Amino acid sequence: MPAGAELKRPESVLVVIYTAALDCLLLERVQPPGFWQSVTGTLRWDETHAQCAAREVREETGLDPVALRDAHIEKCFPILPAWRSRYAAGVETNLEHLWYLELPAVRDIRRNEPEHRAHEWLPIDAAILKVSSWTNREALERLRDERAVR
Repeated sequence: MPAGAELKRPESVLVVIYTAALDCLLLERVQPPGFWQSVTGTLRWDETHAQCAAREVREETGLDPVALRDAHIEKCFPILPAWRSRYAAGVETNLEHLWYLELPAVRDIRRNEPEHRAHEWLPIDAAILKVSSWTNREALERLRDERAVR
């Protein structure tokens, strides 16, 4: 970790952005290439889950996060060894909080170029197959299944 850099909080948000027709926004990370995900981000030490979710939506997409919905679901997963130096000694897991943001229709976004190299709006079943993390896959499956029972 660079001198003077602050250790990261081992807590993050996952924000699934989707339309009424269940088209889902996915972003491809710059590093590693081929890693597709919904909006994600680490909580700052001084912010709430809701503040982090709103900030990450604005930073990564330029969208207005007015209709964010807290799913009240948390998942714990191991921090990959390559990233553990960003956290305090002994921290090996991250707690992720799930949020949803429904939009009426597909929208143009302003992608955060240093972090993401591409984006796509995909039908939910295609998005489920494309995302790289199991927590993201579960979040999309939950959304699909919720909508199926309506």
